[in-house]
Amino acid sequence: MLTRKLFFSILVIALLSACNGQASPAPTLTPALAPTDTQLPPTPSPTPEPLVARVNGGGILLADYQAELGRFQAALVETGKTASDAEARQRVLDALIDEALLAQAAAANGHQVGDDEAQASMAATLEKIGGQAAWAEWLQKNGYTEESYRLALIRSLAAAWQRDQVLAAVPDNVEQVHARQILVLSKATADSVYNNLQSGADFATLAQQYDPATGGELGWFPRGYLTQPAVEEAAFALQPGQYSPVVQSDIGFHIVLVVEREVRQLSTDALLTLQRNALADWLQQQRAASQIEILVP
Repeated sequence: MLTRKLFFSILVIALLSACNGQASPAPTLTPALAPTDTQLPPTPSPTPEPLVARVNGGGILLADYQAELGRFQAALVETGKTASDAEARQRVLDALIDEALLAQAAAANGHQVGDDEAQASMAATLEKIGGQAAWAEWLQKNGYTEESYRLALIRSLAAAWQRDQVLAAVPDNVEQVHARQILVLSKATADSVYNNLQSGADFATLAQQYDPATGGELGWFPRGYLTQPAVEEAAFALQPGQYSPVVQSDIGFHIVLVVEREVRQLSTDALLTLQRNALADWLQQQRAASQIEILVP
């Protein structure tokens, strides 16, 4: 699969229904068996290949889904990770649907992956793998033919292009706050600390008492970055020098102090987090607006 400037793993999607096999030519009749009238027998229609899903009318082939599932399960073994059969099937199917949505959006936005681009990418992969013999072995091991890999690569390149458009739309300069916190495990302790602050106690001194390692330092962060949304919401409701009432989260009870607040450049980690969030939001919106039909249990 593809690795771009921002790593976001997307599994290979299946062939669109438009890529199904062509109709076979009508059989040639010998003169002795030819019909007596001028009406020729109809040309046999190709048997449709089974699908696992349709996304806005585009089919995801069952065979491609099964091959991708096999690759995913092999990767789990190689990395020592585990997933139930049901979880593995769902994750693969979700990834195929997500890539279909991305590739369809790329086409709608006028982006087409040419054969030259696909061939160049395949040539680079072949060289990296170590030559034609190693390439053939890799294709067989991973359940590809050269043609199925080429088609999968074209769709993956299209999906990656659309993904990068979504990521590029995330600004790298946004409003952020620099904050500290006092975090405790019980509401009673948090209320006691808050009362001390109300009586004039120094926030930094108390924060150091409850967190000797960092003094409660949260650093700079934008909206959408912290793992505890309630803490983030409390921080962005404050101006520099203000502290919050007691805030409950999944990990305890917080009192948050905002030290500074301004528009500034995102850290690398914060930018990656916001980009992942933006892509997840985009995919959720596309799913909600799309016709997605699952054809297997």
